[in-house]
Amino acid sequence: MSVDSFNGSPCRNARSFTIQLLTGRFFVVFSTLIILAFIGATYIFGLYSGDIKTTLGYDQTTLNLLSFFKDLGAYFSPHAGLLMEVVPPWAVLSLGSLINFFGYFMIWLFVTHKISRPPVWLMCLYITIGTNSLGFANTGGLVPSVQNFPENRGVVIGILKSYLGIGGAIMTQFYHAIYGNDNNGEGVILIIAWLPALVLLLFAFSIRVIKETGRQINREKKFFYHILYMSLAMAGFIMVMIIVQKQVNFSKAAYSGSYAVIMILLVLPIFLVFREEYAIWKTKLEARNASNTLSELKIVPKQYETLTNHRTNTNESPSEVLWHQSIFRPPPIGDNHSILQATFSIDMQILFLATICGIGGNLATIDNLGQIGASLGYPKKSISTFVSLVSIWQFLGRVMGGLISERLLAKYKWPRPACLTIILLISCIAHLLIAFNVPHGLYVASIIMGFCFGAEWTYLFTIISELFGLRHYGTLYNYGSLAAPLGSFIFNVRVAGHLYDREGLRQLAALGLTRKHGEELRCSGVKCYQLAYIIITVATCTTALVSLILVARTRKFYQGDIYKRYQDDENDSLSNNGLRETS
Repeated sequence: MSVDSFNGSPCRNARSFTIQLLTGRFFVVFSTLIILAFIGATYIFGLYSGDIKTTLGYDQTTLNLLSFFKDLGAYFSPHAGLLMEVVPPWAVLSLGSLINFFGYFMIWLFVTHKISRPPVWLMCLYITIGTNSLGFANTGGLVPSVQNFPENRGVVIGILKSYLGIGGAIMTQFYHAIYGNDNNGEGVILIIAWLPALVLLLFAFSIRVIKETGRQINREKKFFYHILYMSLAMAGFIMVMIIVQKQVNFSKAAYSGSYAVIMILLVLPIFLVFREEYAIWKTKLEARNASNTLSELKIVPKQYETLTNHRTNTNESPSEVLWHQSIFRPPPIGDNHSILQATFSIDMQILFLATICGIGGNLATIDNLGQIGASLGYPKKSISTFVSLVSIWQFLGRVMGGLISERLLAKYKWPRPACLTIILLISCIAHLLIAFNVPHGLYVASIIMGFCFGAEWTYLFTIISELFGLRHYGTLYNYGSLAAPLGSFIFNVRVAGHLYDREGLRQLAALGLTRKHGEELRCSGVKCYQLAYIIITVATCTTALVSLILVARTRKFYQGDIYKRYQDDENDSLSNNGLRETS
């Protein structure tokens, strides 16, 4: 259909379509995936942790304490969720940009000795501030996207979180494009200070919660599947580049060329957004031309409504649940829960335990990849390979986990918590490969652990939205993340870090040496992490068995139509609109 057929000037039509494109729900998804693709700096700690350890003279326990506060900042964001209850998403994202730059820039000043060596508590504070931007980005970006597409939330969460997972690999390739093969941990820190902050600011004002009537759910699902295909192509290309870069000594120009291809693949979904928003724009203009009784400005059907208070964008239950009422008498599973009702429910406590042991154990591996590889005798060049493998398979775990569970739910009424149980059991394989130093096992463990880690996050956030509703999803989303830093502290600091240092001191004593103050403590051999990963395996396996309780409690709920309420609300809205138009 030509532009002329819309009985408007080309300039007016172009302006109208541009507004439609930049304020539509599909552009919100595109903006969110770009933000999440560049905010994954918390997953590349292994690239610069060695420089922090060497420059500041930390032992492994201190370094793991620092990585715990990194995880604490990344996953402790209930304040971001509560802020989301009262301010628009752009304010949350803008604040995230500021704290990202401030926290990491201060760390860069310390590591480069532009400021005198700080006490450990100050380093912990700044890395907590810097990584806390992840919680603001997740809350300000992903939560509105889920609220905009509630019937496709499993696929939406899986795809968007997958870009967060692959963000580490994208940042790694960007680092190589600038520094080549140079080992420049200081440069990595500077990059993750300014680049994510810039991206957050650029896209913050395009994120909003939008209420739409007359949605085409199947078409929306196809849109997300097409994004999935593009993202898989990008992940496949990065995987090929990792393999080639391991075999061939890439120059800085070659790294720059490969990164340019990655950027092209990253922005390809904009064409899908253009297609969807153009179809909606045509529908609106056709409806405008079909009516001759109202003025042009009043003819446009009110299909879109940007909510000034997006807490009302969840028509899931007929009545509001006040926070101070019936804390221990929650509504049925699937209806809107108050924040306290969800917090004290048995289902949330089981999810909390699964996060502590499942995600906490995997975080211990991600944060110690550099030290694990060094202790087991892998070459230093392999460390960036492990980081990239984890990022790519995190991506696949997040997107495929959401897709597979959605298919099983639709076809077989398979409870989503059952998928979480299976993933917890599979992750035990990765822990055992590290514990017993299977030949080339760290490569395989990076793949398995990355996939399981990504899938666990997708299942966690999707299950929370399904069991407790979307009314307070921004807050509950962040509550579900609280267990991750707790698990990181238990398994990373108190287990892995402590046992590593104990073995390192034993090896020094066997050589008749003592560790000098401020000297880096190193450990070599399988014994450095063996006991730690046996403990992590036992804890994860036990948690998987406990999660079967959640499977049993929610089995009846998942056998029904869990999204029916959204379709009923949409039909009611369409009926009301029809009555208004005929009156």
